[in-house]
Amino acid sequence: MQFQGKKGLILGVANENSIAWAIAQEIMNAGGVCGFTHLPDRPDDERQRNRRRVSQLTDKFENAAFLLPMDAQKDEDIRTVFDATAEKFGKIDFVLHSMAFADRADLGRDTIDTSRAGFQLAMDVSVYTLLACAAAAKPIMNPGGSIAAMTYFGGEKCVPGYNVMGICKAALEAAVRYAAYDLGPSDIRVNALSAGPVRTLAGRAAGVEEMLKLYDLMAPLGRNITHEEVGRTGAFLLSDASNGITGEILHVDGGYNMMGSPGRLLDDMHRLTKEVAQLKSDLAKAESN
Repeated sequence: MQFQGKKGLILGVANENSIAWAIAQEIMNAGGVCGFTHLPDRPDDERQRNRRRVSQLTDKFENAAFLLPMDAQKDEDIRTVFDATAEKFGKIDFVLHSMAFADRADLGRDTIDTSRAGFQLAMDVSVYTLLACAAAAKPIMNPGGSIAAMTYFGGEKCVPGYNVMGICKAALEAAVRYAAYDLGPSDIRVNALSAGPVRTLAGRAAGVEEMLKLYDLMAPLGRNITHEEVGRTGAFLLSDASNGITGEILHVDGGYNMMGSPGRLLDDMHRLTKEVAQLKSDLAKAESN
C-alpha cells in the first residue's frame, strides 16, 4: 500500500480513538497527504474543543495538509470543503467517509419507538452525507480513485441495542452499491469497511463493551480486532492495492460475521451447565445430610 503522491480527504475524525484516525495514520505513514474536517464548534465555545481534539493529532504530521470545519448536513459546508480541497490539491485520489450520528434518546429506545425527527436526523447524517460527498468528490477525483465508508454488522443482522443505527447502516451499504455503480464509468470505486466492535466514541454510545465480550467468545480468531488492523484494511480499500474491488462490504471482525451458531461459546455453555448441575447435586446431598 503505497500512497506516495496520493492526496485525499478524511471526513469524520473525532478523537485519537476514531477508526478514521487509525486509517489516516496508515495513509500518512505510507506517504499520502490528507486533508481533514472536524465538527464545527459552537460560536460560544472559545476553546474550540472540536477543532482542538483533531488538531492535536494532525499537528504531529507534516502531510496533514489542512483542517476545516464541516457540518455535513449543510450542502454549503460540503461545497466549501471540496472547493478548498480542489484549490489545495487540484485532484484527489481518495475520500474516507466516517460519519454517523443518532440521537442518544432514540438509540436508547426500541427501534419501533424511534422518533420521526430522530430517524430523519440519523439517516441524513449517516447515509445521505455519503452520497452528497461522493457527488462533490466526483469532479475532482483522479481516475482510479477510491471512496470508503464505515459500516457495522448491525446493518446486516439484528443487533439488539444498535436499533435505528442498524437501519442506517443497512441503508448506507445499499448507498455504497448504488454509488459504486454510478461512479464506475469514472473509474472511481466505492466500498465499505465493516469493523467489529472497537472502543470509539460511537462504539461506547452503542454499548461496545458487551459486544467486545461476545466477540472474544464467538469470533473464530477468539479475540477482538485492533484499531491498527482496521486502519490497515481501511487504507487498503483507499489504495491502488484494491483496484478492481468496488461495491463491496469488507468485514474486519475476526470472522464473527460468518458464524451461524455460537461456535466455541457452546463449549463454554455446556461446561458451565455441567458445573451448575454438579453444584446443585452437591448442595442437595449436603442438605440431605
